[in-house]
Amino acid sequence: MKFGPIHIDHIGIAVDSLEEGSAFWRLLGLSERGEDELVDDQGVTTRFFSTSLASEQDHPIQVELLEPTGPDTPIGKFISKKGKGVQQICFRVGDLIGLIAHLIEHDIHMIDTVPRKGAGGKMIAFVHPKSTGGVLVELTESA
Repeated sequence: MKFGPIHIDHIGIAVDSLEEGSAFWRLLGLSERGEDELVDDQGVTTRFFSTSLASEQDHPIQVELLEPTGPDTPIGKFISKKGKGVQQICFRVGDLIGLIAHLIEHDIHMIDTVPRKGAGGKMIAFVHPKSTGGVLVELTESA
């Protein structure tokens, strides 16, 4: 079964503050992409940084900084429990709904069995860390 192409889309990093969290990525020379975005239903404000493009057709791998809007949000709880740092890895896939069904058929525990809207209006779904060796995996569909 083919659900691709499948690429790393971004790595999500939980931070206390977008400004403090941005300093290193700016010094490294990554490009800030767009405006910060409040994703209210997830209780987070996001800021994306991109690696350079190899060509116009490529989609650069991004770093997504995740600032909680409060301590009782998923990112707020993550920081409280585990501290700042890598919170998730996101894969961009060609067929999100088909892949979710395929994973469920193979006993993979999904947080989202139906895609929902994430940052940038992209449809996303999360795979539970219990099924991935402890890593929260986000899936998003290719544009």
